[in-house]
Amino acid sequence: MAGATTTVHTVEGMTCGHCAASVTEEVGAVPGVTGVEVDLETGRVAVSGDGPVDGALVRAAVQEAGYKVRG
Repeated sequence: MAGATTTVHTVEGMTCGHCAASVTEEVGAVPGVTGVEVDLETGRVAVSGDGPVDGALVRAAVQEAGYKVRG
């Protein structure tokens, strides 16, 4: 069984608590995600999982929330 992992993504366009909530909700629904922490000041989104989380699914979830992953 894989160990817990955390990946950090930089998201463009988040400016308020509603933005953070939207991203948290969408990314939190990605299979394997166990936690999402959003830092509005830096635009960083830390995604925790029980094992590796598919980065493409995280990017798609961020886009579904109306934002873009930088890089």
